This record gives sequence, C-alpha cells and structure tokens, in this order.
Amino acid sequence: MGQGWDYQLPTTWCAATAAKCIWAKANLAGQKQQSFCHARANNMKTIAIIEDEKLLGNELKRRFEREGWRVTHSPRIEDARRLFIELGFAPAIVLSDMNLPDGNGLDFLEEARAHNVQSEWIFLSGYGTRKDIERAADLGALDFLAKPLDFHKLDLTIATATRGAQARQRIDDTTRQAVERFSPESFIGPSDAAAQVRNMLVQLGKVPITSILIGGETGTGKGLVAKILHYSGLRKDGPFIDLNCAAIPKDMLESELFGHESGAFTGAKGRHRGLMEQADGGTLFLDEIGEMDIGLQSKLLTSIEEQSFRRVGGEEKISVDIQLVAASNRDLRAASARGDFRLDLYHRISVFEMALPALRDRNEDIAPIVANLISEFNARSGKQVQTVPEPVMAILQSYGWPGNVRELRNVIERSVMLANGPELPGEWLGISPSPLTPGTQVPAMTGAGAGATTSEDTSPITHALANDTKTASGQMGDAARSPVEPAITLPLDGSVSLEEMEEKIIRKALALNGYNVMATVRALGTTRETLRYRIRKYGLEDLLGQTG
Repeated sequence: MGQGWDYQLPTTWCAATAAKCIWAKANLAGQKQQSFCHARANNMKTIAIIEDEKLLGNELKRRFEREGWRVTHSPRIEDARRLFIELGFAPAIVLSDMNLPDGNGLDFLEEARAHNVQSEWIFLSGYGTRKDIERAADLGALDFLAKPLDFHKLDLTIATATRGAQARQRIDDTTRQAVERFSPESFIGPSDAAAQVRNMLVQLGKVPITSILIGGETGTGKGLVAKILHYSGLRKDGPFIDLNCAAIPKDMLESELFGHESGAFTGAKGRHRGLMEQADGGTLFLDEIGEMDIGLQSKLLTSIEEQSFRRVGGEEKISVDIQLVAASNRDLRAASARGDFRLDLYHRISVFEMALPALRDRNEDIAPIVANLISEFNARSGKQVQTVPEPVMAILQSYGWPGNVRELRNVIERSVMLANGPELPGEWLGISPSPLTPGTQVPAMTGAGAGATTSEDTSPITHALANDTKTASGQMGDAARSPVEPAITLPLDGSVSLEEMEEKIIRKALALNGYNVMATVRALGTTRETLRYRIRKYGLEDLLGQTG
C-alpha cells in the first residue's frame, strides 16, 4: 500500500508554524521536507486530491493507495497551495474539485501554472458551465469529470494522464540533461579567445535577444554555441529546432521550414508542420544560412519581422514566438555586397553577431579539448585511454587544423577507438606534424597502420583508377586518353559530405575512363546497375554523351 498524506488542517493557524502543522498532520515529523523532495523525484506515481467532500476524498485516496499510488488529500485550496507552491511538491496528477470552501479550482490551477506546476490536472464537479470547461481547457486541464463519478471513465482518464506525465517527465529530464551539458563552460579552453566567447555567452543568456548570427570557419563549434545560447538562456524550457540549410534541396527547404497544407504540391498528401512552427516558444537554429536560396530569404525576413507566416499552400497566418540563431562560415556582409545574400536579411539576423575563433588561433586549448574528447570516447567505447604521449601532443599542437574542432574530434575518436592500451596511439592520427593553413589538403592515411603520411595519394581507389585508365586507354584509343590526373584528393575536415565524396569519385572515374561505363565499373569494382543508379542519382547522365 502506498504512503498517504491527509491534510485536514485547522481553519486558523499561525503562518510561522504552517510548515510544522503540515508535517504534523502528515505524520512525517521525522522526515520533513526530505520526504517531499523524494516524492518530487519519484512523482510518476503521485496523485494529489483536492476535495472538500470527506467521504469522496477518502474513498479516492484509499482506491489509489491500493493501486500503489502515493496520495495526498487536501480539503481546501489553502492546504494545496502550501503543498504545491510553498513546499514545492509536484505530483504527476491532480484530482481537483471545482468549487471549494475557500476558492475556485480554476483560479488555483491558473495560480499553480504561474508557479510552474505542470501536473496533469483533472477536474471533478457536480456541475460546470461551458465557460468553465473552456477555461479549464485553455489552462491545460486534461479532463472535466462530472459527479457522481463514473469510476471506469476515471480509470481511463488516469491512464491517459499517466502517459502524459511520463512524456512530460522525459522531456523535463532531457531538458535538464541538456542544460547541464550545454552550459557556457562547455566551450572549453583556457585561452583568452575561448574566455571571451564564454563571457559573451553568459551575457547573452540573460537577455531576450530575438536573433543572433554566429560566424566562423567550418568546424569551430557554431552548432555547440547555438545550443549553449538556447539551454543557458531564457528559452531553455522551449524546443530547440535546428536545420542545415545546405543539406536540404532548395525546392524542399520552404516546405521544411514553413510547412505545407495537403495538396499544396505533388506528393503533399497531408498537412505538415514546419520547423518554424515546431520551434514556437524556443529557438530555431539555421545553420549555413548563407546557402539559402535568395528567393526564400525574402519570406524568411518577413516571417522573422512579423513573427508569423503561412504554410505553403495555406491561407491562415500562423503566429510564433521564436529566437532565431543563424550561422554561416561565409562572410555574409561581403556576400550581401555581391548580391548573393539579402542585405536586409543580414541586418535583421545580426542583431548580435559573434565570430568564433579558429582552433589554430587558440593553440593552448588543444590539450584540454583532447582530454575532454578522450573521456567522451572512453565512455562510449569502453576504452581506458588515460595519457597522451608528448610526441603525439606535439603533433596535435603543431598541426594547423583546417577543419578546426570537428577535425580534431574525428582524429581523437579514431585514435581512441583503435587504442590498445592506456596511451593515445600516434599511428592513427593521420595528420602531418607541420602547420597547415586553411584549404591545405590533409594527407591521406596509407597502409594497414595508417600512420605514414605522404603527399602522394596511394589509396586503393587511386591505384584502381590509374591502372584501369591505362587499360581503358589501350582499348579506346585517343578518345579515352584523358588529360585528367589519375588521382583524387578528398578533404577529411568535415567540409564535404559522404554523398559529395561519392559524386566526386564517380565524376573523376568517368573522366579517367573516357566516360565509358564498363571501364568505370571495373575501375570502381562495382556493378553496372549500381553505377547507373548513382549516375542518375547525381544527375551525371549528360557526361556519358562525351564518349567517342
């Protein structure tokens, strides 16, 4: 049987002794507030009953205790107020009468919501007007049950409320974990540049800025900063919705961002809520906003200014309250001067603008970042890497990191996953110890050990392309003798997606083999059907007309 707390306090009592009276009536004098904290932490099976009819209140209390619930019973709003607001008790479900001796249940629900009491609320009433029911719905009450109670309907409503409480608890837990993870301190490093970023994030978290523009090279941590701005700011309890504008085809981006109505275009079989609508009350993060089609930028500008928009194919205007965080590795001011980006949109999204430093400009941050990454990947893989040998750290600190923290993360992940002892191995770094500047290609790892670094590309793909080019040239004559260099270099700094790499490889292979499909099939070690599919996928059919 669950623990029950029955609050039936005297009508008049001293405010100074209120808490003592509550604990005395609850028979919890030895446990006091710790019990309530425990109940709050385990509130998935807690019900608070606010009911002045003693027989009904006691019957409900005994019924739910038999089912394993922890139950409190408050006959007056005053008792419930002390329990919820003063003591911070947060039950999963509240069963409340509408009309109580010292007030109205709807008024108390509104007061509780103002104090962030998010319990699932069910009203019990012998009578209730349509206006009362509508107000209850507006305040977020789950249901309105008439007296005398239909216990079968009550059980169904309680089951629904339990599912809602569990979903809310999962959301709360996720938000709490994100708040702990994405604090300003998660932008790691003792350098002055990192400290300036953290200080700015702390300041921005205290003010309601409508739009922020984050600049910086690829891999500097723009996505991390966007999450810090959200989870350490005033909107942390709202949703965080992110969209990479470069990852969505331009003809689909409008629908993804604003949503669409059924039948708005071919294939639109139902209504779709866009990301801007999903971000209502929270933050919308638009990464790589500089890649957005200039025609769509106008609609985005209007939506941001008016905080409203229409779905594709829709007539109804939908109002939202969002904070916009945009990011780009391009100079949007220069792009605006060239006409590649709307100047008015640039001014609107850059209410506040911050540029993140490149990793090569904060070399002293590399060691603590590496230590943090090793801890993360140890936990993920079960490895026990504890130290970084000095020669390995010297290589990490002398490298130019064109891919910044993203590239460093990839290097450390690979090295930890392949480590066989407590030291971070150097043979899997795959980087040159000499400083590199942005745009310099990273030497490819070669051989089984993948430790050698060389300016030549000795990968199996390159050898296959080169060897098959000779074969194809002998078979096809001058038409197949391509001036294209039989090698391909792909950046490993995260700036090129896997699909983009695949397209580059296929383009190069076709060129090296005189755009002959069968020769390219042999070079790539694939099948004709697979190659044909990818040629269609990447729109390379026109290239095949260049043969002979």
